[in-house]
Amino acid sequence: MTRIYIDGDACPVKDEVYRVAGRYQLPVIVVGNAWLRLPDDPLLSMIVVPEGPDVADDRIVELIEAADICVTNDIPLASRCLLKKALAIRPNGKPFTENSIGDALATRDLMSTYQARRRK
Repeated sequence: MTRIYIDGDACPVKDEVYRVAGRYQLPVIVVGNAWLRLPDDPLLSMIVVPEGPDVADDRIVELIEAADICVTNDIPLASRCLLKKALAIRPNGKPFTENSIGDALATRDLMSTYQARRRK
């Protein structure tokens, strides 16, 4: 069965995901480093991970399987999900694809380098 993973610490559309998942009877797993109150629904569960860089991402990648869905704005996490043949979509509904992820990673790296140089 397809499961939906939410990168929970910064996802602005959790309630919308819960509603759509309920319509299709899909389990939703919210992964984050702080406990969040979820609606009382047996299809919804929460995994709390320790704080730290990429700890929630690592847990999602550990659990996600082909045909599962990850809702995230995190480009490296989306890339890792695609490598496992899972689907990755942004909170605005736009999918990450095999064709678009390379450009997204390159742009992210370029912007990170640019921002770091501006701070110096």
